[in-house]
Amino acid sequence: MGPMNAAWMMVLASLLFATMSVCVKLAATQYGAGEVVFYRGLVGALAIFALLRMRGGTLRTPVPGMHAGRSAAGVIAMCLWFHALGGLPLATATTLNYMSSVWMALFLIGGSIMFGARRVEGLLVAAVLLGFAGVALVLRPSLEAAQFWHALSGLMSGVLAALAYLQITALGRAGEPEERTVFYFNLGSMVIGGALMAWQGMGTHTWRGVALLLAIGVLAVVAQVLMTRAYTVGSTLVNAVLQYLGILFAFGYGVLLFGEALTAPAVLGVVLIVAAGLMTSRVRARAPEPEDTRGRYPGEG
Repeated sequence: MGPMNAAWMMVLASLLFATMSVCVKLAATQYGAGEVVFYRGLVGALAIFALLRMRGGTLRTPVPGMHAGRSAAGVIAMCLWFHALGGLPLATATTLNYMSSVWMALFLIGGSIMFGARRVEGLLVAAVLLGFAGVALVLRPSLEAAQFWHALSGLMSGVLAALAYLQITALGRAGEPEERTVFYFNLGSMVIGGALMAWQGMGTHTWRGVALLLAIGVLAVVAQVLMTRAYTVGSTLVNAVLQYLGILFAFGYGVLLFGEALTAPAVLGVVLIVAAGLMTSRVRARAPEPEDTRGRYPGEG
């Protein structure tokens, strides 16, 4: 499968993830974040379990503790992002979640300092500065006082997603296959989402609500398979560039479906955040990671 096919898979995956975020935003009027996370995890777990059975894989793992830590960080990141989607413009919430690459740059800088590196990568410093300048521009034009906690949730979702990425990398180096890691992430979604659902209470199911919950799970699984395949057969840097189309798609959906304003400062902020993410991707590409750890999709962590 050639690079062009991989590129198209990444474009389609980004579109499907943006479409999933639309469904999450629509579902937020009827369900709490915990309930959405639970059903998203249920659909994902069933799909990945079926895939494992078809391929003759096993769910037995020698590192259950690593899966538990990765799932906790990733699921909480997803819960926070879904909460942000319920109270912020679609493009704003999506952009904040994509800040995970900027947080990753900050973690890499911190690691360099802790381990006594004589020189900190200049691209990483520039990425952090550009990223935070971008967030200030994205949030400044339209953020209201009532949206503060939703904005904070969006920012924290990016932080935890970056932490989860480090754990995914560790699982890959421990020899854990992608399908098993994703299965336990979905299982964690059911556990944590179910606990939140019990605390928040359950929404009233309607045909519309059930259709949205099913769509969220199916869109996430299909997009995840496409993105994982794209990272396996395509260029890491090209995929990193195309992954940011998700923000562009979110802007389009926000304007067309929700009547969200498209302001010049917000557009500039997105450009800065994308530039910061690509700088971080360039630095990471210099130290290749295991093949099955490179794909992370929005909201998963």
